[in-house]
Amino acid sequence: MNHKTFVWGLVNRRERLGLSWRGWAVLLLCLAGIAWFVIHHIQPFLAVTQRVDSRVLVMEGWGQEFAAQVAVREFRQSECPKIYTTGSPVIGTDGRTNDFNTYAYLGAVALQKAGVPAAAIQMVPCHESGRDRTYSSALALHQWFQTHGVTNTSFNLITEDAHARRSRLLFQKAFGPGFAIGVIAIPDPDYEPAHWWHYSEGVRVVLGETIAWIYAQFFFHPAPVSP
Repeated sequence: MNHKTFVWGLVNRRERLGLSWRGWAVLLLCLAGIAWFVIHHIQPFLAVTQRVDSRVLVMEGWGQEFAAQVAVREFRQSECPKIYTTGSPVIGTDGRTNDFNTYAYLGAVALQKAGVPAAAIQMVPCHESGRDRTYSSALALHQWFQTHGVTNTSFNLITEDAHARRSRLLFQKAFGPGFAIGVIAIPDPDYEPAHWWHYSEGVRVVLGETIAWIYAQFFFHPAPVSP
């Protein structure tokens, strides 16, 4: 490229390559195509359902009552002997809580109301109320398995909607590579998944979970768990 200097070499002028209007049009079309693809595929990417062959069920207890109804069907169809509920302290307690003021307890109550026998429900509460609540709940379950001699190395995790992929990722980080963890996403009745951007609830959930999954996938690196 031509390179000219002026004012005793203090200023220079160089030729540069730039996009023409056709180039900008192609670039904008490409960006629009990427945006369209992301908008139509991000929700099913996040709200993934991928079961593993296991007769153990784990349910995140913070879900709404409709989640418990679906969990009951999964419990009966899979003929699981027990379903575990996890969860940290209820938001607003500031960590000053007991087992009965956690989402694990609320999940257990919802399951019992939905028809699961009390003897088949094992509440595993977590008392960590700060950041990374899902990971802390998963770690509490892992520690409970170790303490009580639970030897299974696989389970299916029941959670709500677009939270599914992140939940499975964080549970996998808590349990380590020796566990096979499946996930079952329960659809959120407050918005239509195929057109989530038409609903305020859909926008809030999908955009929030997208950011949270990116953080968990690329920036959250907990210490390795013991086997």
